Order: sequence, then C-alpha cells, then structure tokens
Amino acid sequence: MATSSITKNFVISGKEQVEMFVNAIEESAKNRPVRAPVSVKFIETEEELRELMRFRKMKEKERSNFTV
Repeated sequence: MATSSITKNFVISGKEQVEMFVNAIEESAKNRPVRAPVSVKFIETEEELRELMRFRKMKEKERSNFTV
C-alpha cells in the first residue's frame, strides 16, 4: 500500500495495539511484489513507429477474426 494513500490521522494506544501495528508494518515490508524484468525497445524513428502501428493493426484484425 502506498504511503500517500494514508490520509487520516489515527491514534494507537496501549501496548497491544502498538505491537499489532508494528507487526502489520513489518509483514507488509516482507511481502513486497517481485519486480519482473521487462524488455523494452525505444521507438526512435518515424519508420519504427509506422512499423509498430502496422503490427498493432494486424494483431487487432487477427483478434477481431476470432471474436464470437
């Protein structure tokens, strides 16, 4: 959970509540999602952009042929 999403003030009182809060914070730190490597190719020329758009249009047409 992003820290920017915490927009309310809250009060933690008592040893048990403090321990529960700290445990929840520690568990959330352990369970971070694994980052998957991503392969990217930067489009640098107009021709590369046109090729991407041709490929996209072709794939879109293939998908529409399989629609039931």
